[in-house]
Amino acid sequence: MLTQSPQKYQEVLQAAERVFRQDPDWVTFFREVLGVEGVVRQQFPSLDELTAFEQSDEYAKIQKMVVKLREKRPTAEPDGEPTRVITVRLPASMHEYLKSEAHDLRTSMNKLCISKLLQVIGEDQIPNERGSGVPKPTAARTTLGGGGLGNGAPTGASNYAQPQQGGQPQTPPPFKPTQPRF
Repeated sequence: MLTQSPQKYQEVLQAAERVFRQDPDWVTFFREVLGVEGVVRQQFPSLDELTAFEQSDEYAKIQKMVVKLREKRPTAEPDGEPTRVITVRLPASMHEYLKSEAHDLRTSMNKLCISKLLQVIGEDQIPNERGSGVPKPTAARTTLGGGGLGNGAPTGASNYAQPQQGGQPQTPPPFKPTQPRF
């Protein structure tokens, strides 16, 4: 079992609070704190470390800061980070459910889906890819909290697709098997 210093957790929370006090839009806060090159990922570069931190009270406080910023200024400044569009195929019944939930919560489907994407989920909640032959890691985490919102990178992907010393890019993490393009 991996043990981490409560002091390190507090230092990360303090760094997040400093960014929060600057009153950024939520996308800037996300990028600087939870993004691929953000303070959280810098301090917890391994999947196990990041997973442990995501279970902490400090991480929960950071998530609440994101929510407060999203309530205050729901979109980035026009000259801020560009947005990306993804297409998600889902059954009509699930689409109707999300539409109903967004209506009940008096929010847009986009805001609801982003909120859901920001949440940590366990690997046991992600179906195995049939015939992928890729084992799942022992750590249980999948979220955009570690990075990737808007840039297409998987969560926690700090150096994936970036060249290493030998000039070869790292391969994607084993918990994200490559999907065939149709």
